[in-house]
Amino acid sequence: MTLRDLIDKLLGRQAASASTARQRLQLVLAHDRSDLNPELLEQMRREILEVVSRYVEIDLDEGDVSLETEDRVTALVANLPIKRARTTPLPASAAPA
Repeated sequence: MTLRDLIDKLLGRQAASASTARQRLQLVLAHDRSDLNPELLEQMRREILEVVSRYVEIDLDEGDVSLETEDRVTALVANLPIKRARTTPLPASAAPA
């Protein structure tokens, strides 16, 4: 996120249509390059959230796991706001989904 994007978000401004179109195109390219179908991507997202939730309490409503492409490189990006660290990790079967 650029400084301009942050300012626009804070001020409640809508992103320019060209910027929105570019972001959508990057998302489509990322999905195409990764060869991950939507169901597999969703399963991977759930599993990532489950594992991270064992170690820290995260805000699931604000969190996001996505694929992003920049300069011909596709990355899995997890933006997970942490509420607090857990003093001891939860067992795998007890982690929130």
